[in-house]
Amino acid sequence: MTDAILTVEQMRDAERAAMAAGTDGWELMQRAGRGAAEWVARIAAGRPVSVLCGPGNNGGDGYVIAETLRRGGLGVEVITPLAPRTETAQIARDHYAGDVASDAMPRHAITVDCLFGYGLPRAVEGQFADLLEYIAASDCYKIAIDVPSAVESDSGAVLGPLPHYDLTLALGAWKLAHGLMPAMAAMGARRLVPIGIDIPDTGMQFASPPQLRAPSPDAHKYRRGLLAVVAGAMPGAPLLSAEAAMRSGAGYVKLLSEHAHPDAPAELVIEQGDFARAIDDERISAFLVGPGLGRDEHACERLAAVLERGRPTILDADALHMLDRALLAKADPAKLCVTPHEGELAKLCDSFGVGADCKLDRSRRLHDVTGMTVLAKGPDTILVGDGMTSFFERGSSWLSVAGTGDVLAGIAASRLALHGSPARAANEAVWLHHEAARRAGPAFTAGELAHAVAPAMGVFL
Repeated sequence: MTDAILTVEQMRDAERAAMAAGTDGWELMQRAGRGAAEWVARIAAGRPVSVLCGPGNNGGDGYVIAETLRRGGLGVEVITPLAPRTETAQIARDHYAGDVASDAMPRHAITVDCLFGYGLPRAVEGQFADLLEYIAASDCYKIAIDVPSAVESDSGAVLGPLPHYDLTLALGAWKLAHGLMPAMAAMGARRLVPIGIDIPDTGMQFASPPQLRAPSPDAHKYRRGLLAVVAGAMPGAPLLSAEAAMRSGAGYVKLLSEHAHPDAPAELVIEQGDFARAIDDERISAFLVGPGLGRDEHACERLAAVLERGRPTILDADALHMLDRALLAKADPAKLCVTPHEGELAKLCDSFGVGADCKLDRSRRLHDVTGMTVLAKGPDTILVGDGMTSFFERGSSWLSVAGTGDVLAGIAASRLALHGSPARAANEAVWLHHEAARRAGPAFTAGELAHAVAPAMGVFL
């Protein structure tokens, strides 16, 4: 089972290639429908099922699902506002031996949405919208086939009434909408139904969890990485980052600050001396610049000085508002990882002349233009680097509190100090961040999140 993600056109090409190799469209539809029906039957556990069928091939999948369930002894009702309009969907309708209603609402405890599939380009209206609104208000168990019917596959945009589904069954391959907001928030659990076709390497995938390792028997603090966290005008944010970094694997975390930080933990080394001398320490494996840095001339000078050192660096928060072509020219972009939220991503795109309509395109084009690894964080987090675009599962909604981005930056910087790979560090950081949030429970503070990183590490060892 592959984690590759396809655009609409890539999925169509994969299906066309399968048919050109001798597998006809009806055979593909049967594979998809029967595979999905196995999941539906498992969920139904003997209860009757309502199947909503549209006029296209997604509706054809629905007829196959309905007939498979009917033959398995389940009660089935099929509801369709329009007759099939494709040849393959008509074949599926002809093979369905049950009744079909054209003007009814689903009445069973399980409802399967096969109104529209992955290629929907327009708004959902009329009877189709009425059906979706009805099931949205119902307490039935809702299953979407391939993608929810009111979703645009390549952007995750909502094109009509969008129920919150309990389960979404992707057919053949994952689509972009499965990893993008706002669509992914309504999909519930997601499962992939293989249909026996070759899935190309598209350079897009769901991120795999990291496999972390304990320090080697001969490890010491410098071999495990010295991270320098560059502080600035506001002392709280860099301290949060440092607290998280200390629990994320680096052997030595040092805070370069002009503040005293009386509440800092005893284990954190704080250096308040000559900044230029401090960042010239050859033992520094990586830098973190941005949290609490400020955006004045002094902050810009600090950022420039770090970039000139050419070390692996995480750039976050204020650094993202100051970074431009002139500053990037001082650095090695391949060693940089930026961690913007939506507003910071827009600012970076403006600074580097990147024009794009959606978060995914902005992230990919920013990487192409600058050469930096881009971790575009948020409810749908996207990582672009090392020739791959990776999508992540949604983290806890409790992460929507001030300071959690500083914690994420600290984790990423700690991992970067350990091994020097920006994309790998970013991937590890997202997984650790999400697991720490899960362990922290509800209503945590950023400080509590930082302290939850250490036990989160154990999950990936």
